[in-house]
Amino acid sequence: MPIQVLDEDTVNKIAAGEVIERPVAVVKELLENAIDAGADSVTVEIKDGGKSLIRVTDNGDGISEEDVRLAFTPHATSKIRQIKDLLSISTLGFRGEALASIASVSQLEMLTKTRDSFNGSRYVIEGGTEKSFGQAGCPDGTTFIVHNLFYNTPARLKFLKTPQTEAGYISSTVEHMALSNPAVSFRFINQNQPRLNTSGNGNLKDVIYNIFGRDITSNLLEADAIKNSCEISGFIGKPVISRGNRGCINYFVNGRYIKSNIINRAIEEAYAPYMMNHKYPFIVLYFKINPGLIDINVHPQKMEVRFTNEKELYNDIYNAVSETLKHKEFIPEMVFGGDKNNPGASVVKQDKGNNIKKEKQEEKEVILRVPEQKEINNLFGIVTENNSKETENKKEMPAKNTETKFREIAAYNAHNTRQETLFETDIMSAQAEKDIKITGQVFSTYWILEYGDNMFLIDQHAAHEKVLYERFMKQIENNQVFTQMLNPPVVASLSMAEQQVLEENMQVFKKLGYIIENFGGKEYMLSGVPAQLPDISTKELFLEIIDGLLDNKAVIAKETLLSRVATMSCKAAIKGGSSLDTRQAHELLKELMALDNPYNCPHGRPVMIKITKRELEKKFKRII
Repeated sequence: MPIQVLDEDTVNKIAAGEVIERPVAVVKELLENAIDAGADSVTVEIKDGGKSLIRVTDNGDGISEEDVRLAFTPHATSKIRQIKDLLSISTLGFRGEALASIASVSQLEMLTKTRDSFNGSRYVIEGGTEKSFGQAGCPDGTTFIVHNLFYNTPARLKFLKTPQTEAGYISSTVEHMALSNPAVSFRFINQNQPRLNTSGNGNLKDVIYNIFGRDITSNLLEADAIKNSCEISGFIGKPVISRGNRGCINYFVNGRYIKSNIINRAIEEAYAPYMMNHKYPFIVLYFKINPGLIDINVHPQKMEVRFTNEKELYNDIYNAVSETLKHKEFIPEMVFGGDKNNPGASVVKQDKGNNIKKEKQEEKEVILRVPEQKEINNLFGIVTENNSKETENKKEMPAKNTETKFREIAAYNAHNTRQETLFETDIMSAQAEKDIKITGQVFSTYWILEYGDNMFLIDQHAAHEKVLYERFMKQIENNQVFTQMLNPPVVASLSMAEQQVLEENMQVFKKLGYIIENFGGKEYMLSGVPAQLPDISTKELFLEIIDGLLDNKAVIAKETLLSRVATMSCKAAIKGGSSLDTRQAHELLKELMALDNPYNCPHGRPVMIKITKRELEKKFKRII
């Protein structure tokens, strides 16, 4: 489609005002143009974080000679024609501002050639002023060479960060483009050093491997769902590869990398039963949505979008991610370190040919080091100091070098756990229920199970908490929550803020089984409480729920309900160190294994971990 200048009415209705603030904006715009031009091979080269040089080369359609000058005219584009085209945008770019904005703050040279032309064109423009234009020999496609960015706007140049930081921004943008376009080969060169090279073979897993490495790629689950609001495809990570921030959550709407609170919330809520608080999953998902249902004309950077069907989209994404995670059996496996002086050292590793080979080690005796209780606690996600949320976690750590100890244990776990999909061990089968043996308990907290060639440790508190949670949630879903009447009722005095949050969430309390009435002024009377939780301090839990709502006013009703049920279940569950006989343990295990996800408590902590017979035999030198 030829390039043309948009009419004034259309210009006024797009989110114009594109400003090139840093080198990454240049790279993003040029990469989007390359993809829109049908390129299947793109190379990005930068120097000094993009300040002195940005070169982007593609093998796309190129620009015809008569359109070269027009391409650098503000609001000139080949991607839309009129206002109504904004409702069905399928290209990454559409405003026609990028090239004009880049040329106005740099010394730019462009070489371009269409496939049906004998010669190409060379165009040089500096600070928005044309310097030369003529024919040139060049391959099909387009090459942009941007020198001395912001040479004529020193104020903007002054606010750039270090070259390494600016290069990091560009690297992330190239990675996002590679993830969203696995059929395109991307090459990224920084300071003459190759940093990324994808094959362009269309295999998303290959791109993920190139960017994130073996560990993440080997812990992926494929997502594929067709919902009313969208089509979803891609990969999600097993909970074991969680991160402390959202940096590994990548999703693309109609091929465009965006950020959306609605999508983030749906993904994180789907992972909530499998992951601890303040941990975030690995995600690479594609959403195909009817262009008429989204508005990408919100912000010049095109990173924000609006959805006309937010509620339906939230539910569909939440259900798709949940369905992918359900019925997958995730249990951390504990692997003992081989060096007594370095508990984080691994005895074996996997070479490129998938053959196991031994690490080179000093010749010295390897002693079996039985994990201490605090290390087992850490595997189960139990913090053993200053934890006021779960009453069973009252075991103390030495005051000396506490921070160092936490780092050591975290390093030990990072090197010595991996996540299993237990379809391999088949612990969920009917046969397993007959063959599982409960052989004892350690630290009055963890039950030891034997099944096949594996030993499992189960945290009785987390297991009971999960059973109570699922039992209660099922009653809520079926509108079968029972209320226990209190005689006499309990009266609680609330502040103005507490009263407001109670009134706003009264339906949530009603669903949980509470009967609450205003008793005059700031006094509220509790005449009924959830019947499933008879041993909890009624007033204390009620006020704790109110506090939780005050701390998180933005949550939606469903999230509030889930969070409160999790809190109530935790309070009611048997604590670590409490007495539980073998018969009770059998009944708890039986009910636990009947759940869809028995492997994580409602707060995301693991319920069980595994130690293989082979691992023990290696430590006792029965096998080498």
